[in-house]
Amino acid sequence: MTEADEIQLHCVGGIATLTINRPQALNALTLEHYRRFAPALAGWAEDPAVRAVVVRGAGGRAFCAGGDVRAVYEAGRGIAGDPSLTAVFFREEYLLIREIHRFPKPYIAIVDGITMGGGAGISINGAYRIATERTLFAMPETAIGLFPDVGATRFLNRCPGRIGRYLGLTGARVAAADALYCGFATHFVATEQLDALSCALDRIAWQMGREFDQVAALLAEFAADPGPAPLAALRPEIDRRFSANAIEPILDALAAESGGAAEWAMATRDGLLKKSPTSLKVTLRQFIEGCGFDLQQALVLEYRLTQHFMSASDFYEGVRAVLIDKDQQPHWQPATLAEIADDVVESYFAPLGDGELRFG
Repeated sequence: MTEADEIQLHCVGGIATLTINRPQALNALTLEHYRRFAPALAGWAEDPAVRAVVVRGAGGRAFCAGGDVRAVYEAGRGIAGDPSLTAVFFREEYLLIREIHRFPKPYIAIVDGITMGGGAGISINGAYRIATERTLFAMPETAIGLFPDVGATRFLNRCPGRIGRYLGLTGARVAAADALYCGFATHFVATEQLDALSCALDRIAWQMGREFDQVAALLAEFAADPGPAPLAALRPEIDRRFSANAIEPILDALAAESGGAAEWAMATRDGLLKKSPTSLKVTLRQFIEGCGFDLQQALVLEYRLTQHFMSASDFYEGVRAVLIDKDQQPHWQPATLAEIADDVVESYFAPLGDGELRFG
């Protein structure tokens, strides 16, 4: 397929639809996809015939499993592609996310299926996010030697209690009820109702200046209850275990659990110990430093972090172990939390000078 085949654009009845049509790759997005997405969105913002935008993924398994980090890996390792991709990919991705967040018309992401990394970036940062019973959300970046980005500094910090820290550090997966509870989704609609919702959107008799009210009213008609959120019940344990401002006491708190949550605590601790130690320390510092950031501040910080990670080793080793060789045996450098001094963590937050992300 060409990029035009993989990013399909369609307009009817005031609704512009962008479909990510790359199901064999779980609708992961390349730089060329972002370069097709961004001008389409800009054009729709200016087109008076377009009243709302719908973004969805094809294939039924995924909305969007993230950005094409394999291409970034190959560029950074000098295997294939332009070496500048390690900077350009993140810059253009983040600029698009900012435009999604600022989009002046209703932006509706149908988050049906797997939604990770970049998929969260193009959905959570928009106005409306429709989860279904097939929604599976995660930010798994610490497992590949990176950190939760695409605005996660903001949206994970806005979760109840310490749940954002828990999700960002562990990469834990959540379904629709938890996505609503955390604010990742705004509505739950059963998959079997999506076609009817699409038809109803096409039939709206648009009224100038009332588009957001009209979309909100329609979505309320289709919204259903996904049931209780497991994270709500687990929140007291998460808040107690993830309240410290350092990774080591979090691990100690998980190890000390001997009550009814002992199994969860031990599994969580074991999972954390498999992540990149550098990613864990930088991610926790990211959440602390970025508490209260708006999206633009979050993206500036995250871009800075990406470039420091691109200059280190763990991202490349993590992608190798998880996506290239698939041996699931990354050799992190440094290999332990104890080897990572505070000044090393601090270095990841150092300004980039002329290389900083800037918005026009």
